[in-house]
Amino acid sequence: MINRIIDFSVRHKLAVLTAIAVACIAGWWAMVTVPVDAIPDLSDTQVIIYSRWDRSPDILEDQVTYPIVSAMLGAPPG
Repeated sequence: MINRIIDFSVRHKLAVLTAIAVACIAGWWAMVTVPVDAIPDLSDTQVIIYSRWDRSPDILEDQVTYPIVSAMLGAPPG
């Protein structure tokens, strides 16, 4: 299979060069015309936990949220 591709490429140099030129022009056109909207999200990952807790939000954060975040980050609980 590879030998046939090489033989074709050697015999039809103009066709191969034309295909390469067309691919390069198509790539350049795509690079110029495709809109790029790549703004990286540098904020911390946020997880929303819905729970029924009859205590203050500070206690919920200290007893539930902080241990979960510490475990996910691999940080020792402090």
